Amino acid sequence: MAFGGAVWGADRAWPATLHTRLPDGGDLTVRALSRRDSRAWYDARRRSAAWLHPWDATVPPGGDARPTTFPALVRRLHRAARAGSTYPFAIELDGRFAGQITVNNIVRGSAQFASIGYWIDREQAGRGAVPRAVALVIDHCFAAAGLHRIEICIRPENSNSLRVVEKLGIREIGYAPRFLHIDGAWRDHRIYAITAEECPEGLLTRLQAEEH
Repeated sequence: MAFGGAVWGADRAWPATLHTRLPDGGDLTVRALSRRDSRAWYDARRRSAAWLHPWDATVPPGGDARPTTFPALVRRLHRAARAGSTYPFAIELDGRFAGQITVNNIVRGSAQFASIGYWIDREQAGRGAVPRAVALVIDHCFAAAGLHRIEICIRPENSNSLRVVEKLGIREIGYAPRFLHIDGAWRDHRIYAITAEECPEGLLTRLQAEEH
């Protein structure tokens, strides 16, 4: 199954490998996060630490401790993926690890809903990779996973992420005070959402058409 030149690497929702091209002609791949990504993941997080820190989720007092190593993180995410509650993906640019995009909080039954979070290595920012990666994953969630609605929640101060949903034409549906624990405190978030009916031709196809 494909949308806008994206090729699904598996028939099931996860693991899967998704491909498209960047505006500069580079290759973008979204694939299952792996323990083999450990060194590249640590390097990217170290290079981008100051840039990502204001937007990183943190554990509130009394909350469950998060994994302290990358292998432990991957094990936890893969357990959740097998249970169908999370799809953890790596972003690759020209064959190199460049970031992460995760489908979280998957709800089945009557809702068929999930949320998406993402980050990219600061050295790879500015190439148009994040909007394309988000579009790839949303198309995959609608076409392969059978989800109906995807939500993205963004701090009002996070101008980079706000530009992503603006480029994708994802509409704002609400405002949530003290919504998530980010950078050590409960932070307000703007809420954006899209349904399968809003992009029947695929979100990546729509993005590419608007760019041209």
